[in-house]
Amino acid sequence: MKKEKIEPYPHVIPDIKDWPIYHLHQKRKQFVKEIGDFASARIQEKYGKSLGDTIAKAVYMERIRIKEEPWKVDPQDERLFWLKIQKKLARLPQGAMPEEEIHSAQLILLKKIIHRYSEEIVGSFRISTFQFARRFTTFFFNRLLNTAASRNLRRLYGSRYQLHERLIAKGEVDKVRSLITKGTVVMVPTHFSNLDSILIGYVMDAVVGLPSFHYGAGLNLYNYSTAAYFMNRLGSYRLDRRKKNSIYLEVLKAMSTLAIQKGTNTLFFPGGTRSRAGAMESKLKMGLLGTVVEAQRLNLEAGKEDKIFIVPVVLGYHVVLEAEELIEQHLRRTGKERYIRNKEGIRAVFRALSFAWKVFSQSSEITVSFGKPMDILGNFVDEEGKSYDRFGKEVLLKDYFMSGGNITEDLQRESQYTKILANRIVERYYKENIVLSSHLVAFAAFEMLKRANYKLDLFALLRLPTDDLQISLGDMETCISFLQAELVERESKGNIKLSEQIRWAPRDLIMDGIKNLGVFNGFKPLKINKKNKLVSQDFKLLFYYRNRLENYKLEEAMEPFFQTWQGIPELSEEERIEEIGEEHNT
Repeated sequence: MKKEKIEPYPHVIPDIKDWPIYHLHQKRKQFVKEIGDFASARIQEKYGKSLGDTIAKAVYMERIRIKEEPWKVDPQDERLFWLKIQKKLARLPQGAMPEEEIHSAQLILLKKIIHRYSEEIVGSFRISTFQFARRFTTFFFNRLLNTAASRNLRRLYGSRYQLHERLIAKGEVDKVRSLITKGTVVMVPTHFSNLDSILIGYVMDAVVGLPSFHYGAGLNLYNYSTAAYFMNRLGSYRLDRRKKNSIYLEVLKAMSTLAIQKGTNTLFFPGGTRSRAGAMESKLKMGLLGTVVEAQRLNLEAGKEDKIFIVPVVLGYHVVLEAEELIEQHLRRTGKERYIRNKEGIRAVFRALSFAWKVFSQSSEITVSFGKPMDILGNFVDEEGKSYDRFGKEVLLKDYFMSGGNITEDLQRESQYTKILANRIVERYYKENIVLSSHLVAFAAFEMLKRANYKLDLFALLRLPTDDLQISLGDMETCISFLQAELVERESKGNIKLSEQIRWAPRDLIMDGIKNLGVFNGFKPLKINKKNKLVSQDFKLLFYYRNRLENYKLEEAMEPFFQTWQGIPELSEEERIEEIGEEHNT
């Protein structure tokens, strides 16, 4: 893969007052009103004949939420507000009033609910707060990086590390920078860790030189006063995952649609939540993606040629902060009674500071791969924003929204466009993914373990004693060489991307992968013992990191190796006792 430039880019739009997100929040009051009007019209269109039932269901769900999941951030009048809505709704005498009057009264209640939700969701953007957060984040991470590096005696003397040497932007950076000035950019990243938002935000600002993006922050973060202070002023909108009623979801979608339609660059995770298994998303949620398609149609209806560009972003971690917690959740959900939790093997997740310290001190990179920008139909675009289909023919988006010679609203048609876009984003995730040494080594080791115990299902495999995996370094090198050849061929066809380490000699690649897998966890997914064999102290973590290469069907490339491989040798009693003693000492 072509070596990307390391030096940070200058800002595309130097003056913060020229940023779209600043303009959006300068007219916050007007924005909230527009959300209310838009959401009200959409809800009446969808639920007009059952508006009373829709409000009643929302009231019921909110009262259950308040009782079962109260948060510190919830308004003090939360319970009282919903009690009043419930009473006013109950007082409407069905059948004793004209239908128009009942509908008007219901509409008044609906608008009160919408306004409350809109005020909660829409944040603000303060230049002074943003500049302070930018300085603090840069200082904190740079200080942490250089202190950790000095402790590790890597650069005790000489030049200092720069943060952008560890948080590396790759891919279509120049094209994305160009498109920022041609239309509205919507970033759609993969989601592995709670650190994703802050790392992507830092890379886009300090490395790639992009203006701030509109992004969602979980309302639970606002339970902490310091976090609430910054989040309220950094342009984020608030997401409350406890609220699942149709009115709240429509208000959220209205906010997203209008923000994008107004030209506000936006970032959201279309997978909806962090990957529990460690694999990249194979299916996306349609809610916020649908707002991108709708926003493009609204622009065309208004006679505006402004285009919306979709940029898939793939994060590459050697290790993930919450890996143990996430893989536990995945196995409990998918295995149910087949999954037996090993209490002795569960360790508490280290704090984020400890994670960052170890990542930086061990020279472990985090890559941010910016994929090929697309329009809302999944067509690639050039640096000027022109769309081209798969045959290289220029595409005019307005043609796809025409009916009877006019641009029209057709929600069913737009739903199909959203599905097409979702499929294209997933396709690009797998092609823009950068394979790291840790991914490949974990994949090879776990597949060898699985083949050696082919009669066991996954959950039986995970219950094996950890000393049952003993892979000779020579066998691992042979296996890796088969995978390297396959990956290099796929890269030549544009089907995947490879880090520099994937081209190293097999043994060097293995050593790098093992080192990076062992950066954070006390119990290593892979290590080399005194007999120069690969062993695993945690099969679940090995499985988690193996899953980063799920859905590539790389198992087929390993078949020639497996046809001659003798399998994992049985341990003698003496070797087993020695391994147990070594693990105990570790």
